[in-house]
Amino acid sequence: MFKDREDAARQLAARLKGRPLKDPLVLAIPRGGVVTGAVLARELGAELDVVLARKLRARYDPELAIGAIGEDGEEYLARFAYSVIGIDDDYLVEERAHQLAEIERRREYFRAVRPAAAIAGRSVIVTDDGVATGATMLAALHVIRARQPDELIVAVPVGPPDTLDTLARHCDHVESVLRPAWLGGISGFYGDFTQVEDEEAICLLRDHQLSRVAPR
Repeated sequence: MFKDREDAARQLAARLKGRPLKDPLVLAIPRGGVVTGAVLARELGAELDVVLARKLRARYDPELAIGAIGEDGEEYLARFAYSVIGIDDDYLVEERAHQLAEIERRREYFRAVRPAAAIAGRSVIVTDDGVATGATMLAALHVIRARQPDELIVAVPVGPPDTLDTLARHCDHVESVLRPAWLGGISGFYGDFTQVEDEEAICLLRDHQLSRVAPR
């Protein structure tokens, strides 16, 4: 068990140190992932930004991801999506619209503090505080790959082996600390898994940006 997101991120960073990285950029999935990302960026001497992707939720079980959508509108839909009770074309149209509206809200919020970082030709590390189905991470990877990074790395503190193996097929490298055969829930691997609010994520992004431009 990790003490908190910062503890998890430090352990994760230790596994990435020594790996050759080209002009590294950490892209965090808000909001919990920004805490993980801020530590990774600091430990690896990387730039920090966010990638905006949202999971598509099951109608009667919002915690179940049936897919995800990225900020460019590209969608990933799980193979089992239509077998879930309440999922049909009409529901998916509604859910897509809802999540795209939330992406737009976050884009206005985060981009007021941090313009989108350049991705092409760089080592890009995509992170979150953990993955379960990996749907949101997959959406993020599709968005980023289209922008031609030099290499694309997924780095998460915890995720089940089958999900991490799936992600590995869509990036160049996957790094994790824990690979439990049974996940249950990401929060179960943290002593403190307090919800991260937008303002905290914004502050972390702003502080990291200022630290990179401050005179030394």
